[in-house]
Amino acid sequence: MNLSRRRFLKIAGAGAAVAATATGGLVALGRSGAAAAPRERGLRTVPTFCDVCFWKCNAIATVRDGALWKIEGNPIDPLSNGRLCPRGTGGVGAVSDPDRLRTPLLRASVRGEERWTAVTWDEALGYIAEKMQDIKAKYGPEAVAMFSHGLGGAFLKHTLKAYGAINLAAPSFAQCRGPRDVGFELTFGEGIGSPERTDIANARCLVLIGSHLGENMHNSQVQELAEAVGRGATIIVADPRFSIAASKAKHYLPVKPGTDLALLLAWMNVLVAERLYDQDYVAAHGFGFDAFAAAIASYTPEWAYPETGIAPEVIRETAREMARHRPATLVHPGRHSTWYGDDAQRSRAIALLNALLGSWGRKGGFYTPASMTVPGYPYPPYPRSGRAKVDNPDHKYPFASEAITTGIRDATISGQPYPIKGWWVYATNLLQALPDQAATIEAIQQLDLLAVVDVVGSETAGWADVVLPEATYLERYDDLNVELFRQPFVALRQPVVEPPHDQKANWWIARELALKLDLAAFYPWTTIEEYLDHRLRGAGLSLAELQTKGLVRGAPQPIYYEDGVPPTFPTPSQKIEFYSVQLEQKGFDPVPRYTPPDPGPPGAFRLLFGRSPVHTFSRTQTNPILAQAMTENELWVNASVAQRLGLATGQRVRLRNQDGVRSDFAIKVRATEAIRPDCVYMVHGFGHTAGMLRHARGRGASDAQLITAYKTDPLMGGTGMNVNFVTIEQEA
Repeated sequence: MNLSRRRFLKIAGAGAAVAATATGGLVALGRSGAAAAPRERGLRTVPTFCDVCFWKCNAIATVRDGALWKIEGNPIDPLSNGRLCPRGTGGVGAVSDPDRLRTPLLRASVRGEERWTAVTWDEALGYIAEKMQDIKAKYGPEAVAMFSHGLGGAFLKHTLKAYGAINLAAPSFAQCRGPRDVGFELTFGEGIGSPERTDIANARCLVLIGSHLGENMHNSQVQELAEAVGRGATIIVADPRFSIAASKAKHYLPVKPGTDLALLLAWMNVLVAERLYDQDYVAAHGFGFDAFAAAIASYTPEWAYPETGIAPEVIRETAREMARHRPATLVHPGRHSTWYGDDAQRSRAIALLNALLGSWGRKGGFYTPASMTVPGYPYPPYPRSGRAKVDNPDHKYPFASEAITTGIRDATISGQPYPIKGWWVYATNLLQALPDQAATIEAIQQLDLLAVVDVVGSETAGWADVVLPEATYLERYDDLNVELFRQPFVALRQPVVEPPHDQKANWWIARELALKLDLAAFYPWTTIEEYLDHRLRGAGLSLAELQTKGLVRGAPQPIYYEDGVPPTFPTPSQKIEFYSVQLEQKGFDPVPRYTPPDPGPPGAFRLLFGRSPVHTFSRTQTNPILAQAMTENELWVNASVAQRLGLATGQRVRLRNQDGVRSDFAIKVRATEAIRPDCVYMVHGFGHTAGMLRHARGRGASDAQLITAYKTDPLMGGTGMNVNFVTIEQEA
């Protein structure tokens, strides 16, 4: 390919700092990279919605003298109630991030060396289109796959589907919420949704099993948790670590890692044996209850004690506490649920416990979400493929309801059932998200094309052939957010400020690529405003109204059975399936059955990981505002263990896992009584190795690097990652 204006860059140049202040909150950016003279005077506000996490809270951005100043919650937003979380208010730093990608980059050396040539958009997209047409001619369009995260990937997915791609996946399924969704679908016929349909606002008893509300900062839920604590609701927390939520609990159960299912079965045993469950609800809506009751009869609190470490009297008292408040007892389903490989069955046990308490569809339990109707755009039909998707050959995982990322990776390595030769990666860092980094790199080496679209660089981008710099969510339009929630609404994301350099919106990238692929018929609109206005007019709304308000709320609708919502369960039996015939027919346990976890090597600690309230996965460590709040992660070590090993808080150590992998960087010890002695804990997303991430590289340690082992859920293909063990090595 002929590249005009060729300019060779080392990666430090590609990630050079933009002029901005992290502490002042005022960001004035010019396309040259220097601070630009304000083009306007005074204040103006622009409504939009957040993209720092998937919650998509509606916000009001304030621009002062032409520069982004602050971001606050939109007071008419039912998600945020006018209040953003720390990440949302810190979104100002996304614009001023010193490691932002500035211009399209083309690989100038072997993969992984991070040596680049800066090119124009026309050159970058022309290169990609040429590669995609070559792959299509040799292997078929199905040989190009996509991995994406978030709403912003919608237009790129549209382009790839128009091209003929069928293998599209997101780590949010097989590496996060998939087991939870499948467990609830097998029980109630419906999933939990996102945002989750949890009615914490009205719960009188909230049970959290390894769910770290307050650290995993899902705005609505954290606000509702604080309100629940304030009004005296009972909080029960089962967790190997004394989390923020545990500090608010009436009952804290330091359960042994890997034995959560044993605790759930024992709780259900108590409810059934003592007839504390909602008998009328179960009789009206349950299927197979007698067989279920017989299957759990042996899982007594006395049986569970040596497994979980929780005393029988504590198990009984907490089960009775749940029963006292039913149906307004909510056993939270969690979100990140890929733990030990039996996760769909563990999540099904959580669903069954809620069913016993009569909370599904009831106030204080799980409401029925509502949404507004906004028609899609009238595109031509996508081309039909005669091939099956590669991620789940022969339906090995029969209850996988979405594509499995690691399945696409496996097919890329093996070439079976057919070769995968191109990857698009949008707004996700696969080397941090997927277990077994070596396997991901092996798959990348089989590709003819790896294209990455993101706001900042990443380890995955370091292996790419082409890196495309996306405008931040504060600099672009996206597709509409037609939210399923307790009150329906439609929200608009729109530009607040201009991109500082040569960054482009995802919709523009997708449309320009489509034109180069001769797919103009799939983009009959020219501007994103034209597309959005067409959809909104079909719903009786207007783009002008949403540009002014940010969102439009629909009429309130009944959300509980007691308010007239019909109790429907789209399962095979049309009821709540305490005993699952469909699981039995596929050779699986119709009622969850406990298997003890692998204890791990002698002298090693189970590695647990979680979230920070000021960071999103591994995406925000270069955000100058959020990085100030948390620069690096720490290793939680039980205080008695630390004393035995001669470790002190603040001391730096390295970790070595069961496969001999040693952490690239050291991590500070946090010696604490707030964790069991058989495990250690760290926040996910640190220990970056990418040269692109100059301000985050080497800060803390990477849990992803140490997750070389995983157990695949046999029901749906999720990767249980809490099966790794580490030893602690002191730094010299």
